[in-house]
Amino acid sequence: MFMKMGLDSFEGFNLVALRFGIAFILAGALFYKRLIQMNFKTFFYGFILGTLLFLVMSTVTFGLNFTSVSNAGFLFSLSVVFVPMLLALFFKIKPEKKVIFGVGIALLGIALLTLNHHLTINSGDYLIILGAIFYATQIIFTDKFTKNVDSITLGILQLGVAGVWGLVFSFLFEEPHLPSTTEAWVSIMALSVLCSAIGFIGQAVAQKHTTPTHTGLIFSLEPVFAALFAFLFIGEILPAKGYVGAILIMLGVLIAQFKFKKPLLGKKFNQSVEGSKVLH
Repeated sequence: MFMKMGLDSFEGFNLVALRFGIAFILAGALFYKRLIQMNFKTFFYGFILGTLLFLVMSTVTFGLNFTSVSNAGFLFSLSVVFVPMLLALFFKIKPEKKVIFGVGIALLGIALLTLNHHLTINSGDYLIILGAIFYATQIIFTDKFTKNVDSITLGILQLGVAGVWGLVFSFLFEEPHLPSTTEAWVSIMALSVLCSAIGFIGQAVAQKHTTPTHTGLIFSLEPVFAALFAFLFIGEILPAKGYVGAILIMLGVLIAQFKFKKPLLGKKFNQSVEGSKVLH
């Protein structure tokens, strides 16, 4: 929602530069001591993640100009599928059966929540799919990198790198400018603080304690929160299938996260059967 608002006031690279530039400045001011102590490995990892983040946001930002919001919401959420696919393809890591089942349930929920019966293939859809692949790659690399360096510093640094790339491309291909209206400032600050500083630094910290596939599943909740914000800010009400979709997404995430154990009922049942045989 905030991305769409931002595109009403800014060109694509300009929006990326402002979003991540402001996020980096705010987060850097808060955690400047960590940035001062940064080593080369952290900088190198941050450069890779920031470049991937720039590719994600650039493809999605430009894709939104050539497709519908419903198409974009669904296709970008395909990253939940691309994460286990890329892990299996390049790292030979096979997902658990419960994760595959959870991904399937979540994907069905995403489709119900975001798609309508007028689904058509637009040129921007290919950019959104490419963005989803970049994002799945970013999630996997974040998992690898956060095991070796400070995750907060890494999260902040990637924001700065993405912002610099956005600024460079904005000067090359656009006419960059600052927000000039209240609505533009609201969209930029929401994207900077909520969606970038909190979102991506939080992701880096959280990925120290979970798997890439689980991270992708958790991010599949994004359409649910988008629908919630749309209701709170612009009064948009979901159709019945949208609520079903939201429930299925949350169910899929829970299934993938839940640690299933063998039910004790089976053992007790077997013991009672054996006891009854002895009595007879």
